[in-house]
Amino acid sequence: YDGLVDFGFEKHFRVHHGKNEFARGKKHINGIESFWSYAKRRLRKFNGIRKDKFIFHLKETEFRFNFRNQNLYGRILKILRKNPL
Repeated sequence: YDGLVDFGFEKHFRVHHGKNEFARGKKHINGIESFWSYAKRRLRKFNGIRKDKFIFHLKETEFRFNFRNQNLYGRILKILRKNPL
């Protein structure tokens, strides 16, 4: 986690599992654990991903996760109308 600062995450909050702490106010680990669970389930079906393509699969998975409760087809159409290729 210390390396996240190198990627622009200046404010990174931690919870200390060793002290039986799993949440601090609104900061908790459930969100990232939920995402990685979703990502592993989704990416597993590809039965391996080339290293140079992994970031693209991960970003698609991030998009699907962030908008999982919406109509993805409608959402993508809206984005494309606003920013045509």
